[in-house]
Amino acid sequence: MAHKLTVLIIEDEKNISNFIETTVANNGYKAVTAYTGADGLSLAASCCPDLILLDLGLPDIDGMEVIRRIRQSSNMPIIVISARTQENEKVNALDHGADDYITKPFGTPELLARIRTALRHTHTIAGASANANLYSVDGLVIDFEKRLVTVDGTEVHLTQIEYKLICLLAKQPGKVLTYDYILKQIWGPFTDTNNQILRVNMAHIRRKLEANPAEPKYIFTEIGVGYRMKE
Repeated sequence: MAHKLTVLIIEDEKNISNFIETTVANNGYKAVTAYTGADGLSLAASCCPDLILLDLGLPDIDGMEVIRRIRQSSNMPIIVISARTQENEKVNALDHGADDYITKPFGTPELLARIRTALRHTHTIAGASANANLYSVDGLVIDFEKRLVTVDGTEVHLTQIEYKLICLLAKQPGKVLTYDYILKQIWGPFTDTNNQILRVNMAHIRRKLEANPAEPKYIFTEIGVGYRMKE
């Protein structure tokens, strides 16, 4: 019998948790449910789930604190499911270490797609040691060891900053990196560089990589949040 991947659901609203539990169970996952942040943290430690679906508005511990505590000891994927729709809430959750953010209400296809993507990203990272020096997708190849970027076999010349940006994204494909995270990683934790400089650099990169920068196939913008590199 094939091993089922375990999904931990931390959600205090019973009707929503029941819906999620039924959905994941019917699609081949093992569902484990907690209704408080404390119980969720306990189950995360004892069950070692493959993925966590986390509501932010819990009755005892705020979801942001749950993320922070889990990230102290684990990189297991966390998808936030929340009624908080403000962009700053999404950015805050991602900056705390969440892998994705779904806004309530949501449908079954979206939920399952986000779960598959998060799990695929985790398995890609876990199995990446053999190809840790190479990113390759749809004709774009980044050789980190040789510091060489090519598209369909043609070398692409990037500035130092542009190369650092694309490497940062390519080493975490499929994951949304927030503007603030990227700025701190590239320009340092005390930088006063703003999002506009980042957008200008990303525009330059797209013009060099993309056949049609207005419809990118390698680097995607999550409006108001950040950027994501194609898996």
